[in-house]
Amino acid sequence: MPAVRLTELSPGAGCGCKLGASDLRQVLSGLDGALPPEVLVGPGTADDAGVYRLRDDLALVQTVDFFTPIVDDPYDFGRIAAANALSDVYAMGGRPLTALSLVAFSVESLGVEVLREILRGGSEVVSSAGAVIVGGHSIEDREPKYGLAVTGVVHPDELLTNAGARAGDALVLTKPLGTGAIATATKHGVAGPEHVAAAVAVMTELNASASAAARSAGASAVTDVTGFGLLGHLHELCLASGVSAELSAGAVPAISGACELLAGQEAVSGGLRRNFSDASGFAAFDSGVSPARTRLLCDPMTSGGLLVALDPDRAGQVPGSVIGHLTEGVPGRIEVRA
Repeated sequence: MPAVRLTELSPGAGCGCKLGASDLRQVLSGLDGALPPEVLVGPGTADDAGVYRLRDDLALVQTVDFFTPIVDDPYDFGRIAAANALSDVYAMGGRPLTALSLVAFSVESLGVEVLREILRGGSEVVSSAGAVIVGGHSIEDREPKYGLAVTGVVHPDELLTNAGARAGDALVLTKPLGTGAIATATKHGVAGPEHVAAAVAVMTELNASASAAARSAGASAVTDVTGFGLLGHLHELCLASGVSAELSAGAVPAISGACELLAGQEAVSGGLRRNFSDASGFAAFDSGVSPARTRLLCDPMTSGGLLVALDPDRAGQVPGSVIGHLTEGVPGRIEVRA
């Protein structure tokens, strides 16, 4: 394989290359049309996937996700992209069945072997999820991109969405934050291989067991934390559920070294800045919240964990950290305590 750093081929990295949340809201405003009753989850609540009921006991879960490289190793890039795409199905309480590969790549510039390794990594993760890749589509592109369109299934009665949360619910986060910070710091040469290894371990972990635990614990709402950061995705959950939230910044888990990196500017990506700008419209921070912790809450995650809202008495049944709770108040408003 050619000696090339994949992350140098794009200004963005992983889910940090997404359009900003505020820009996306403007683009989608007014585009929602009337949906048939078979659509159980559509675009109106900014949920993780669409859900279409086929019969009383069966619904399809459909999602698509692709992005630019967040790591230099092609095999790891494929693994991360696949785990990230599958996560949307798990966030809905579903089980992935099939996937289609989405590839933008220049064989002339990077060679066949690099693409083969990307696809091998993706295929192995999909297989480990009990699903299968049944095809895909590729285009020529000097900026590499990879991801999946995933179809899963769920019983309509077991569907998890971001719209059922209740005031008083605890909030559990099942993975630590900081993948965007580590990717950005790596680009700037200030993150070590131990940081990258820790981030890759987080990003390649499937959310299957966390999803099953959330369902068993009677979760009222679930979403996964990706490119809009923890605050952005919590905001969407609160808006969809008609509640507000109180978050404890100190309780939010971070990948080892991420907060230290975020104390400087070398780990601050453009995606993080966009997320912070958007959060300034709905989040209030106590004076005791450090700049590094503030940045962590806005860090654009790739293949992040699930954010689960559930009865506080059952919060211990979901693997992760209790980071706050939901309250009655202005829908979408978030108070961040130290």
